[in-house]
Formats: sequence, C-alpha cells, structure tokens
Amino acid sequence: MISVDSRTKKKAGMAAFALTMLIVVTLIAGATLPLCAQTDGAAAEAHAVNHNTWTTGAVMPTARWSGASGVIDKLIYVVGGATGTAVTGVNEIYNPKTNKWSTGASMPTPRFAVASAVVNNILYVFGGSDNGSDALNVVEAYNPATNSWSTLTNMPTARNSMSAAVDKGIIYVIGGYSNGSRLSTVESYNPTTNSWTEEAPLLVGKSGPAVGLLGATIVAAGGLSNSGVTGDNEAYTVKKNKWATLTADPTPRQAQCSWVISGELYVAGGSGSSGALTLNEAYSPKTKSWATLASMPDAVAGANSAYLSTKLYCIGGSDTGVLGSGLAYDFVQIYQK
Repeated sequence: MISVDSRTKKKAGMAAFALTMLIVVTLIAGATLPLCAQTDGAAAEAHAVNHNTWTTGAVMPTARWSGASGVIDKLIYVVGGATGTAVTGVNEIYNPKTNKWSTGASMPTPRFAVASAVVNNILYVFGGSDNGSDALNVVEAYNPATNSWSTLTNMPTARNSMSAAVDKGIIYVIGGYSNGSRLSTVESYNPTTNSWTEEAPLLVGKSGPAVGLLGATIVAAGGLSNSGVTGDNEAYTVKKNKWATLTADPTPRQAQCSWVISGELYVAGGSGSSGALTLNEAYSPKTKSWATLASMPDAVAGANSAYLSTKLYCIGGSDTGVLGSGLAYDFVQIYQK
C-alpha cells in the first residue's frame, strides 16, 4: 500500500521531470527554430543557393549570337542575332521558372551586333548589321503586352557592335564599329521624347565593351579597339558628362556576357586574342580591382546577356563571333553569384 506522502512525492517527482523535459524541448526548439525558418519562402531558396557556380537551362530553339536581350515580367527575351551564315529577326522567350521557350513577334529588321535595353517594360533595339550593310541606325521597340513592334527615331550614328546602359530611364549607346573603324561615339536616347543627344565620347574608341551602371557611373570595360582587343576600362559620370580611366580588365576581350550584380560588373566569356573564352571576372569599384570567379561551362563570344533573380544568363554565342565563319550555339549558361 502506497502512503499519501509517497504518492505526493511521486507526483512531485513526475512534475519535476515533466518541467525538466519541457525546458529541454524548449531549448532544443529555440535552438532549431531559426534554422527551420530558413526553409520557408525566399529564405529557403537563399539557404539552398550554391554560390559562384554555373548551371544550364533548356537550349534556345534558334542557335545564334549577338542579338538583343532583356528581361520583362520575369521572362527573358532574345531577339535577332546571327545564326552562323545569316542574320535573323526571330524573337524567342525563355521562362526560367518552367525552363521552357516560347515565340513572340519577330523583329521587323533582321540584324545582329545590336545594342539593346529595357525601359518601362519595352525592349529597345539599336543599330547593328544585316547581310548587306556595314552598319545600321534603325531603332525598333518591342512591347510584349501587345506582342508588337514600332519604329522609332533613327540613331544619329549608324554602327554595329556597340553596347547600351540605362540611367534614370535614359539609354546610353556606347562605342561600336562603322566603316572600318572602332568608334568612341556615345549617344543617349530618351524613350519619353523619342529623341537623341550626343554625349562626351569614350577615351578609347572600341566595339563590343561590357557596360553597366555602377552607382552614379556607367562603366565600359574591354572591347575591340583599332589596335586589337583591349582591357581598357572607363567610367562615365552622367552629371559631368565626362569619362575617366579605371583599372583595366586583366584579360583583354570583347563581346562578353555581362551585367552589374550587387554593385559589381560581372564579365563572362567573350573573344580574346586566341578565340572564345570561359573566363569569368568581376570588377569592384570599392576595391578598384578585378576578381576571377568560376569559369563558364562552355567558351562563347557574343552571348546574349540577361539578369534575373540573382542569376546571370549567358544565352547562345559563337566560337568566333564572325558572320560566315564559325558556329552558332544554343547554350543557356546560368551563373549564380
């Protein structure tokens, strides 16, 4: 027979044990809850990210290089380009979420070696070259909402192989090639007024530079000068309308896949002195230096560039970047910073 006193002691012991277990469980739960929380939503994606790595996406239906590209409503548009021996106006749309391609209205003027930019969900395509011309000054804009194209005011200087960057809704078209010479020409386009303004020229005339907006300056790195491929790196201050020299890219090259990510200019692939490259580098304005990162899976020149959801997309490309000689690729190479 168990006495009242022993029953009381037993209950007290059980209560103490329960309290101890509650504290242990609480401590364990408290220690693990933050980790569990990281599996939800965006935090889960961030936790699963493998940084400084490359993956591949579904191949582009039409293999090509040096077309126009841009992101609108989380879709990547790749328009025009060179297919190897000819130019095209094809408009193909990549959905990273489904890893599938679809087709939009073709660009009215088939061409390659163009510059492109997106402002207010409109893709603008500048200049370039077709099968029979050295350089074009045509400007066309694609509206995905209506799946239609419009023709805008011609660019003042006909050219191809230039690059474009956007600052406060104004598109700056930089450098290029025409009539046997690499150009220092910089012209800005205002989509609101459909008008052009001549800006201060580059310090070094070049085609195919990697460009992007870094803070209050537009950077133009690398390219092909009249003396050959260059690592020349320049910064344009819009307020001052003036260019200044920055730390040169250690690897002279042109026609790179590039984008500004987290305040740094990322430059992948391109064409160097010995052909297409896999090299991937980033320029930091804070340290004024270049860092070497994980190499691309495949060497390409003239890949179409896009940036979406912390990833740099390098789409298509060529082994030479020269119309009529070399291969056109359908690659979709994706870099995770």
